[in-house]
Amino acid sequence: MKLKIALCQMNVIDNKEKNITKAISMIKNAKKEGADIAILPEMFNCPYDNEKFKEYAEFVEDSYTLKSIADISKNNNIYVLAGSIPEKKIINETNEEKIYNTSFLFNDNGKILGYHRKMHLFDIDVKDKIYFKESDTLDHGDKVTVIDTESKIGKIGIGICYDIRFLELSRIMALEGAKILIYPGAFNLTTGPAHWELLFKSRALDNQVFTIGVSPCLNEFNNYHTYGHSIVCNPWGEVIKQGSYEEELLIVDIDLDEIYNTREEIPILKNRREDIYKLEKVI
Repeated sequence: MKLKIALCQMNVIDNKEKNITKAISMIKNAKKEGADIAILPEMFNCPYDNEKFKEYAEFVEDSYTLKSIADISKNNNIYVLAGSIPEKKIINETNEEKIYNTSFLFNDNGKILGYHRKMHLFDIDVKDKIYFKESDTLDHGDKVTVIDTESKIGKIGIGICYDIRFLELSRIMALEGAKILIYPGAFNLTTGPAHWELLFKSRALDNQVFTIGVSPCLNEFNNYHTYGHSIVCNPWGEVIKQGSYEEELLIVDIDLDEIYNTREEIPILKNRREDIYKLEKVI
């Protein structure tokens, strides 16, 4: 089963309306190229910055961003993974306002099929290189997300950026039937060159699935400098497409039958030893 996927590596600036206009333009161009699904980056409507997360945050019920993506998805008859946005939510029990880093999947009728709230918050401190703590502003999600598109795309597993470093999550999604794992991300100029490609190849190889990462392009005027290099890896662990630092629309053809062929040749999932995957105390 063949799919055409569009990776929208857009330039995210400090202007919500212009970011959404750019996203719409890239989705339209993706449809012209025959894409079945267009994927936007992490925080595609907002600079990657804790203060901007607060400023740009929207409630789902009246989100200008999500309404815009729903309309373009429906009008162009294309699936869209709206990378992520800062989602504002009131917790009923406490009346507390929280902000999540949330991705939304739209079908080709503009309907939200599901969403993923980033589970693992990006709290790092690499000496003399980069310090960032999402937890200063954001709250973490607590659910694994596998969405059945009920179309030829099948089941999609969704994580966001830092989520890809946690291999348990990818394995659960694969065991739940996801054939494509998508991680909108915003790695930086320290972690990107070191780990971006390696992680996507590893998660693809671990689970014999396609892995996809979509990042904003590098914008040196933003406080946080994103790595770009949006990527697709196949079930054999090979990179079949990777972008540069620049803004670009990457169109990739994949064949889901590669998953079945690879799993027949090297049956990793079938050969798991669940009977011994446990720790026991030695007295």
